[in-house]
Amino acid sequence: MAFGWIDDQAELRRRAGLVRTLRPRPADSPLLDLASNDYLGLARHPEVVEGAIVSARTWGGGATGSRLVTGTTALHTGLERELADFCGFEAALVFSSGYAANLAAVTALAPHGSLIVSDTGNHASLIDGCRLARGTTQVVAHAAPDAVRKALQTHDGPAVAVSDTVFSVDGDAAPLTELATACRDHGAGLVVDDAHGFGVLGDGGRGAPHAAGLAGSDDVVVTITLSKSLGSQGGAVLGPARVIEHLVNAARTFIFDTGLAPAAAGAALAALRLLRREPERATRAREVARELHARLTAAGLEAVRPDAAVVSVRAPSPEGAVRWAADCRATGLAVGCFRPPSVPDGISRLRLTARADLSEAQIERAVGVIGETRP
Repeated sequence: MAFGWIDDQAELRRRAGLVRTLRPRPADSPLLDLASNDYLGLARHPEVVEGAIVSARTWGGGATGSRLVTGTTALHTGLERELADFCGFEAALVFSSGYAANLAAVTALAPHGSLIVSDTGNHASLIDGCRLARGTTQVVAHAAPDAVRKALQTHDGPAVAVSDTVFSVDGDAAPLTELATACRDHGAGLVVDDAHGFGVLGDGGRGAPHAAGLAGSDDVVVTITLSKSLGSQGGAVLGPARVIEHLVNAARTFIFDTGLAPAAAGAALAALRLLRREPERATRAREVARELHARLTAAGLEAVRPDAAVVSVRAPSPEGAVRWAADCRATGLAVGCFRPPSVPDGISRLRLTARADLSEAQIERAVGVIGETRP
């Protein structure tokens, strides 16, 4: 039977307790949300929603084509200019998703004969970029600049190191300064995914590379998503103008993909301008994360100290993590649940996302629910 193997895979997932299901949320969900990536609380901000509405009315429901045909509007180029200026880079290129931006950056900057050095904790989109690239990939230990340096020493030719800036599972930050030094010592480029740093770290939320003094460097390329801190959808690549021009001509997820919908571009632009006016939102998101960590550890839970807005709480087992998250939901709290194979270290955990708009009462309530429902 065609696709009969799918049933075997489904049974294996069921036995391992790893079945994933879709859970549509209502527009007016009563749950306290510590599961989304809306770090700055902007997804429903009136200015952001209005930005989407005005853009849709002006440009229509969709971009109508790929960016190189009809999918580039003045809205897209305006967003690119403001993103590059805000983050301190020469140029930017907007994609339909952060996933597409990562695929573009890695595949277009790792030609045949090149070496890609990839952190073992990298996001799936970076991993898939490595798999699709024509270069050879060497996976190295997590957040280990010396391992990156050692890998680069073995290669004579084009090379690039690839890393998240803030890793999505535990929320720990990469040693960007040391990584950049290792790359420069060997003439390699550095590509970093700042999905979880942009809007949270750096001066006014300008991102982890900006905080590390790497913004505008001619050997550093940064990818971001517009779907987290900016509360919209889409992604972008930031870097030297010649790199961005290369992506326009060589990145398949740019050339062959329909452009980002105007509503999403308009919402992201409105959120970016709001962040410029209210840089304290970035500071508040970090404060909330630290407060969550402090209260959780004081309650006897094993939580990882956050470097940005992600707070990870260890669970006893995959089954325990699933049950814990379900009990939290039943008590009115939405939290993330990470378990194998989504976690590279095999350790299951709850994943909490701090939001700048959380009140002290909401923080206290969240910690209370997590403590009361622990398996």
